[in-house]
Amino acid sequence: MSKERARRRAEREAERERLAAARAEREARAARRREMRRRLVGPVTGAVAAVLPRPARPVRVARQRGYIARRRRTENAVVAVLWFLVQVLAWILLDSWMARLGVFLGSILLLPVLVTIVFDRRS
Repeated sequence: MSKERARRRAEREAERERLAAARAEREARAARRREMRRRLVGPVTGAVAAVLPRPARPVRVARQRGYIARRRRTENAVVAVLWFLVQVLAWILLDSWMARLGVFLGSILLLPVLVTIVFDRRS
């Protein structure tokens, strides 16, 4: 019975040592990361960052993949580029600030309508 107890105690101690070593490694890695961040960020920004709230864990934003998501990104990019070209052309061709403002506001108001008409996403 005492041999069994000694064996279990040795297993518990080995497990405890393994967990302590893993914890020490994590803490050392975190300390190295903090030191690297402190050296890279600098004292002023580090002081500001210390005051700001941080999320409990880093937020990872992943893009959706697939044919529909890729098509949607392409359509949105085309719309953005065309809108930008309209603004550039209005800026170059029109001398009046009111006309430029009118083109800007009109394109902002008409953009959802044109997107709905051109890219019928219901089908």
